[in-house]
Amino acid sequence: ESLFRMFYLYPMSLSLVVTGLIWQWVLNPTSGIQHLFRSSGYENFKFNWIVSQDYAIYTIVFAAVWHGTGLIMILFLSGIKSTDPEIWKATKIDQIPVWRVYLNIILPQLRAILLTAVLLLGFQVVRSFDVVVALTNGGPGYASDVPARYVFEYFFERGKIGQGSAAAMMMVTTMIVLILPYLVFEIRRKDA
Repeated sequence: ESLFRMFYLYPMSLSLVVTGLIWQWVLNPTSGIQHLFRSSGYENFKFNWIVSQDYAIYTIVFAAVWHGTGLIMILFLSGIKSTDPEIWKATKIDQIPVWRVYLNIILPQLRAILLTAVLLLGFQVVRSFDVVVALTNGGPGYASDVPARYVFEYFFERGKIGQGSAAAMMMVTTMIVLILPYLVFEIRRKDA
């Protein structure tokens, strides 16, 4: 259990840049997993996700999920542990199946946590600049390019401030669309 916790909670203490660099090293065909297997005698082993246009974006998603899973896990575990023990006793006495307890009692209690988790992950997706630059720098080609990197490129590298500003406004609009359901939920909850 402690190894499991370390694997999921340790990435929270790292920045996304460090996470990207770690996964870049692990997935680099010349020094990572592919090199390890090939030097062990598996000459035909191929694991070049980081340089493949088809798999580069999945590599970034995997690294970002690994980085953010610990926080989401803590949120849900705290929500589940805050369930009143009397509920569990009552469901055992009434012989209610565990899946129904989770579906009808636990999940509705976790609605706010689920919404918070979706909101946090949505923000991470919208601002996923660090891990992309550290892992693939948007490549190969534009296979793993994301809006935040696009904004950075047009603002600072190409000097096209107008186009960069327009892209940044689209990112802000996306964030507002993500925030609105949360605000509506909170307002309805407080009014009830």
